[in-house]
Amino acid sequence: MTSVVAAATASSAAVAARPANATEQTVRDKLWIWTHAAGAHNKEWNLPRPSRMTPAEGAFYLGVPNLLMIRYQSEPAMPFDSYAISFRPLKRVVWSLTGASAETSEEERTHVLDLARRFPNIVGFVMDDFFQGDGRGALAPEQLRELRSQLTVDSVKRDLYVVLYQHQLDLPIQSHLDYCDKVTFWTWKSEDLDALEGNLDRLERVAPKQGKLLGCYLWDYGNRAPMPLDLMKKQCALGRAWMREGRIEGMIFLASNVCDIELETVEFTRDWIASVGDETV
Repeated sequence: MTSVVAAATASSAAVAARPANATEQTVRDKLWIWTHAAGAHNKEWNLPRPSRMTPAEGAFYLGVPNLLMIRYQSEPAMPFDSYAISFRPLKRVVWSLTGASAETSEEERTHVLDLARRFPNIVGFVMDDFFQGDGRGALAPEQLRELRSQLTVDSVKRDLYVVLYQHQLDLPIQSHLDYCDKVTFWTWKSEDLDALEGNLDRLERVAPKQGKLLGCYLWDYGNRAPMPLDLMKKQCALGRAWMREGRIEGMIFLASNVCDIELETVEFTRDWIASVGDETV
């Protein structure tokens, strides 16, 4: 086990050292961790013990070079500079413009856009929990149009990512998706992963022009319970195959806030990344 950990650490460090615009060629290049401030999930998700892992520590622990930073229940407080500094060794960073529960403000969006001017590895922005039950978004299409006009920073265009859940596939969301570059796709309850293959087909029909990333929960948040290990293995196997086929651009593991509480899904995923991370795709 020591040799596996050492190999994962060395490989992760090598990938992180590459320039942000390096050609993606390996499985690891396409892997991301979803992060919040340390301890963000300790109170409400029935975790077996509290977590103290920071976002950057989560990326290092899993051995992935890319990170999404999401504000959760108004944390962390602005300014976010100290977090951005800790992310400098990472290859790519995507920052939330709307945080968990679609929390957002013009002040926050302005600050995050300014971060991208000062930290060039911030390659995009994500809108979490964006869609409501009737298909409306946290921002109207007209607001998204204006937002897109601000995403080119120092002549470099940043991508706009949006969260879409399996149970939202039938909502009237096309007018919002038209302004998004990437869709991160999530299955909220573990039992619905039985239909993951068919739901990717549906996603491809709903969002034919957008890049797609498979969101993989390490904890079954929808049921506030452990993610069954067989379903974690299924997500990893399908994600690996779909990356090879070009159907998805990457995978996101959620979240840093459960990586230090001894979950078998986390340890399986960590070993899986160490095993397949250097494969070319």
